Amino acid sequence: MTVDLLLNDPILKDLIVTAITLIAAFLIIEWTSYIIRKAGKQWNIDLTLIQVLNEIIKYTVIALALTIILNEIGINISGIVLSLGIVGIAVGFAARDTLSNFIAGFFILADKGFRVGDIIEISNQQGRVLKMGFRITTLKTADNKIINIPNSSFSKDLYINHTSVESRRVDLDVTIPYEMNLDNVTKSLKHAALGLGGVLTKPQPDIQIKELSDTGVKATLSLWIDDPWNVTDYRTSLAKEVKNILVDKNA
Repeated sequence: MTVDLLLNDPILKDLIVTAITLIAAFLIIEWTSYIIRKAGKQWNIDLTLIQVLNEIIKYTVIALALTIILNEIGINISGIVLSLGIVGIAVGFAARDTLSNFIAGFFILADKGFRVGDIIEISNQQGRVLKMGFRITTLKTADNKIINIPNSSFSKDLYINHTSVESRRVDLDVTIPYEMNLDNVTKSLKHAALGLGGVLTKPQPDIQIKELSDTGVKATLSLWIDDPWNVTDYRTSLAKEVKNILVDKNA
């Protein structure tokens, strides 16, 4: 079968044009993404902006590719637009969550409440922002779990950006037995907290007496760090030091 015969076959011609269009779209998306990433590193462009540009180009290229394919197979784009206008209300109700996520994504970028690399907490989920898309924001937790948060959640629920805070407090509840000297124990606890690597000296570790219980004096030992990602690790290390102090002094 010659090339002329292939091109004269309308079905085969449509398939060839569709395949070429899809391949070209894929190559354009990959090529532009590579160029943007390379330019971002060279000019120190914010990673959040790079991801947004990639998303805009990706969806634009996909829309253009679909338009070309639909025109090639003889589907009237104008008719589709008119039909979408007629059933727009129904589609709007069906896709309201998706549209809400898109709109929320624009507001997140405009507000600059957080960016890629920040550690945020929302709905009892905490993680480092890996990707900010127009529909979802992807987080990576301390135990390497990947969580996708719909962007609309950030307009409905409160969220905390731990990275924007200069220091993060680490609290540990302790119970000091009555038979132990309270002043000596509190001094030892503060000294142990300050001895942990990376603990800030301003403000210094502190201990607050909360209440008197049947088992002893309940207190909260606090220290401050500048790395919100390691709160759990510091609390664990602090608990070990506290246990050693209470056991040794009570022995």
